[in-house]
Amino acid sequence: MSDDQQTQYPILAGLAGPGDLRAMTDEQLAALTGEMREAIITTVSRTGGHLGASLGTVELTIALHCELESPRDKIVWDVGHQAYGHKLLTGRLAEFPTLRQQGGISGFLKRTESEHDVMGAGHASTSISYAVGLAEAQRRADGTRRAVVCVIGDGAMTGGMAYEGMNQAGEMGTPVVVILNDNGMSISPNVGAMSRMLQRARVDSTLTRVREELERGLARVPGGGAVGTSLRDATKALWFESGALFEALGFAYMGPYDGHDLEAVRGAIRLAVRRNRPVLVHVKTTKGKGYEPAEADGEAMHGASPFNPESGKSAPAAAPGPPTYTEVFGKALVVEAERDPRVVGITAAMLKGTGMQHMAARFPERTFDVGIAEQHGVVFACGLAIAGLRPVVAIYSTFLQRAFDPIVHDVALQNLPIVFAIDRGGLVGDDGATHHGTLDIAYLRSVPNMTVMAPQDEAELVAMLHTALRIDGPVAIRYPRGAGVGAALPDYPEVLPIGAGQVLESGERVALVGYGYGTQVAIATAQRLREEAGIAATVVNARFVRPLDDALMRKLAARHDLLVTIEDHAAHGGFGSAVLEAVADMSTRTLVVGLPDRFIDHGKRDVLLSSAGLAPDEIAGRVIAELARTTRGVASSA
Repeated sequence: MSDDQQTQYPILAGLAGPGDLRAMTDEQLAALTGEMREAIITTVSRTGGHLGASLGTVELTIALHCELESPRDKIVWDVGHQAYGHKLLTGRLAEFPTLRQQGGISGFLKRTESEHDVMGAGHASTSISYAVGLAEAQRRADGTRRAVVCVIGDGAMTGGMAYEGMNQAGEMGTPVVVILNDNGMSISPNVGAMSRMLQRARVDSTLTRVREELERGLARVPGGGAVGTSLRDATKALWFESGALFEALGFAYMGPYDGHDLEAVRGAIRLAVRRNRPVLVHVKTTKGKGYEPAEADGEAMHGASPFNPESGKSAPAAAPGPPTYTEVFGKALVVEAERDPRVVGITAAMLKGTGMQHMAARFPERTFDVGIAEQHGVVFACGLAIAGLRPVVAIYSTFLQRAFDPIVHDVALQNLPIVFAIDRGGLVGDDGATHHGTLDIAYLRSVPNMTVMAPQDEAELVAMLHTALRIDGPVAIRYPRGAGVGAALPDYPEVLPIGAGQVLESGERVALVGYGYGTQVAIATAQRLREEAGIAATVVNARFVRPLDDALMRKLAARHDLLVTIEDHAAHGGFGSAVLEAVADMSTRTLVVGLPDRFIDHGKRDVLLSSAGLAPDEIAGRVIAELARTTRGVASSA
């Protein structure tokens, strides 16, 4: 730990562990909240990260570690967006400046990072299921009862998996405490009936006053204890719709509480744990609490880029660059919707993240945010498609994994005309292994009836969306995070020939076949080969992996000594594997360049790509070495 940290954060720096909190005075704990917020703001301003959610849970985090004995008691954080304070209280102050940096600590929870990180996950709505499993295993192990508490945001409560976990806990009477951190936001403002119910409980002062009066009155009920507690819960459920829902699922409902009132939250946790049954504690928090820019714009400060902590503003770009693929897709979708009234847009709690905000602004009645409910979103799209509409479902690659069964069973089996716009295909950077989109080619190219394509640049993305909406069946288009290459966007895009690759440069000896982002890498690699070895390579933009242009692949294999495939996807099962299948009976050497067979940690995207072997210089070196070999066979980077 640096001297600066010890000076700037004396209370945090003096903690031997979270157990030290229990001996602190109220004044010390209040001062600690300030140190934690300052540490989070200072670090995230430099590294970027999930700022607002963690600022909003500072008091809740302190309360949990005051009342529980981690790691013997289990604290499960849904997603991990809310858990930067947890990292600070569990011995990671010294490493905190390395947050989300290559070789540094993760932006999410990670079991290998700390004994206090019970589980590692970066997808929402899983915490209750984890907690139920932990509590049931503990209950059956040795009879020793330790608390199991999970913290889940109201955004994650739009995901059906949360209710699956609650349903089982309520049925079995599992002694688990669910703390519902209610700030009205996931990434975008929350949607759905549950959000409206919580909003009424959050803002209706009459309901809050009646609850408080009931609690005071029931505290005087003769016999008190369990009788008074049961009466209080049952009566509150009559007043709060959300309470009635949770009670129906077998949970005692407590709240809502002010999540920034440390004493109130500590008392609620203490009581909930003692009840030895399923309990839901509803706490209200402010996303970005204590930092005005984050409180003012919870969406922008959810996943913040590095910023000036004084103003909250990100540093301006040195010069305006090409638009991002996300932005190009979002605006192209609006154009397609203007041409065809059947086009509708669907996303899962990621309007801005997927570029769907443009569609929502232009055609709000034709834009649907289903919340963190990817499976529902896909099946909802099926209903729209059966009724004659043309749904475009925009979901990040990593999150689309959650909808694989509906893609197969509901979309492809019925051959429905649904377009999947798969954002963040490939490595995404600082969010790390939970968010890299490295498996979508493998899990989609095996699905019958599916057309799967990827653009070499942003202009081709526009053409692919235009083409996809003219295919009478399911289509997936994957594209990377970040800016395009500066290609001029077409005024009216062409309809691409389905399953046909495109030869960009004709050469000899070696053919470089790129898929999606891999095509740009292939172009750059060809330039390196010309400069370093005088090799004029053939360069191909594959465009499609299903249907693959088998005829072109076989022609390339027959006419070149070496066939090289390049993709920003797992080498196993991806585009290169499809090409290997197409030329399996041919003797041409084939080099598959893709991501290695391991989960890749967080770091800057370009650095991660280079370290994974997707840098043009490294590929050119491998090609030169491979051409020098005299034996023929198959080589793979996997």
